[in-house]
Amino acid sequence: MGQAVDGIGGAGRALAPVGAVMAALSVGLAAYASHAGAPDAREALQSAALFLFGHGIALAALAPRTPRRLGRLALAALLMGTLLFSGSVTAARLLGWSSAAAPLGGMLMMAAWLAWAVDAARR
Repeated sequence: MGQAVDGIGGAGRALAPVGAVMAALSVGLAAYASHAGAPDAREALQSAALFLFGHGIALAALAPRTPRRLGRLALAALLMGTLLFSGSVTAARLLGWSSAAAPLGGMLMMAAWLAWAVDAARR
């Protein structure tokens, strides 16, 4: 493999498998929402699953190809934002916890995508 992939460091290499796990978990969450979830929670759980899946795939695909520090930080922020958003929505529906972290997660995801775009434009 080239320097861009080999030189991304441990944290960068960890983002790809974490993204794949997120995508796998999203399939289970979507299935639960469709078949076992309370009717009033299904839409929220499907949204959480959708964000978890899409951003998991993005991490799995982009992390190995993101050698620069800004891009790696953006992807780490994307991970945190997704976990805050999807985790908060899921915990609210399944455990009755507050979903107060969901807006912060959404804002962090938007900022992360913009930071990744800046890094990509600089390449």
